[in-house]
Amino acid sequence: MAVSDQNRGAGLDTTVEASVILPAVRRPGLKRRHRQLLIDLLYAGPQLALYISLQIIPFAIAFPVVFTDQVDFLDQDIDFIGLANVMSVFQEPLAPRFFDALGRTAIFAVMSYMTVYVLGFLLALAMYEITSRLRGFFFTIIYMPWMVSGIGIGLILVMLVSPDTGTLNLILEELGLGRNILDAKSSGASMFALPIIYGWKTAGFNMALFLGGLLAIPRETIESAMMDGASYVQRVLFIYIPQIIPSIVIATIFSMINSFGIFDEAVGIGGLSGNPNAEFVSVLIYQLGFGATAVGGAKVGTLAQGITISLLVFVPLVFLAFYLNRLQKRLQYH
Repeated sequence: MAVSDQNRGAGLDTTVEASVILPAVRRPGLKRRHRQLLIDLLYAGPQLALYISLQIIPFAIAFPVVFTDQVDFLDQDIDFIGLANVMSVFQEPLAPRFFDALGRTAIFAVMSYMTVYVLGFLLALAMYEITSRLRGFFFTIIYMPWMVSGIGIGLILVMLVSPDTGTLNLILEELGLGRNILDAKSSGASMFALPIIYGWKTAGFNMALFLGGLLAIPRETIESAMMDGASYVQRVLFIYIPQIIPSIVIATIFSMINSFGIFDEAVGIGGLSGNPNAEFVSVLIYQLGFGATAVGGAKVGTLAQGITISLLVFVPLVFLAFYLNRLQKRLQYH
């Protein structure tokens, strides 16, 4: 404090000049945001570390191989060949096998995606409407096939439709409809029967996705629609489905990734043992990358070609996933 007297002897007032130092303004939400960020990192850290170590780092290591002629993991004589591997995918002799595998996988993806709604969504609607205490029991029974391994799914299909010993073939024969009508190694089994039994496996998982979205719908919205005379079909089309768009997008992404990554199920029906109808994209990549041999001992391809095909399939799927994510936000807010 500074004090100055002006004309004190003349009886004038004293002027006091005071300077006050205010404390620094604190942001009450700053420490809270830091604490929340730390909690988020603790939750996401282990998964992020796994993703980086098992996805990003292997991708960074594998990407340069695309531009080389590396035959397998033991090859020491590696030369730079530019985009020759990319060109070889669309040329003989690899192009027919690649396009056949890609078309087979695309058909499987479409059929599998149909089971997402025929089984997963319809089961979610049924579970949503059930008010009995047995709903948890039914949910467990439906979800249990999701724990069956992919090899097990393929072997179940073989047990059902294999010639001579397949259960369905024996039933059809007893009914007098014919002998050995179905074959586990036929194109119909790999592109139609396999998606159906795979849909049975994933029905519980997709049901859980859709059921989570349905349970998030405010009950007042549904009751208001019922009071206005909306039928059940109208409620499904105009209330349920618009409200569960995030669940639909997530189910679509999972179905797309799982369909193009199908491998164990294909191996179960002979994908690595001479069944050409079970050669999906993932099986072809494995045969190229790990030096499998074709009939007669001829080398199928190279490790570099296998990695090239995986990138050619992976990159469009990534862009499609980003597009679906943006579409979800646009539909959700409009």
